[in-house]
Amino acid sequence: MAASTARRRWDLLLVVTAAPHSNDVVTSALRMAQTVLDEGKSVRMWACGYVNMLTQTTHGDTKPVNTRDPAGIYPSSSRIIRDMLAANPGKFSWISCTACSAERGATQHIAEVRFRSPARFVATIQAANNTVFIGGA
Repeated sequence: MAASTARRRWDLLLVVTAAPHSNDVVTSALRMAQTVLDEGKSVRMWACGYVNMLTQTTHGDTKPVNTRDPAGIYPSSSRIIRDMLAANPGKFSWISCTACSAERGATQHIAEVRFRSPARFVATIQAANNTVFIGGA
């Protein structure tokens, strides 16, 4: 394969499909991604289904006030993801499935999110050394 057409390789592809607030799947996926990044490896996340809600601009930078800790400031999911992307340029990527986003009305993603058609899913898997599928159908 010529250098100009060489496909980018990723050490890990995490495909996350669970609803973001149904259990600890998303938190576990983000922790797994951070652990791999801390080892100097690259991670690409593919958000499928309602996970696409995590990167909506409507979240702002912080979560609503926590009544048990009104003075605390807690980052929103979109801020956490934006910070991970900024801290790991070229090593971390977040893909939003275009079909899943459209079906759920999740159309206002933060600027750092990349979009892929489900038709590119197999090629995305082929571009990863390892793929982990987390969530449900």
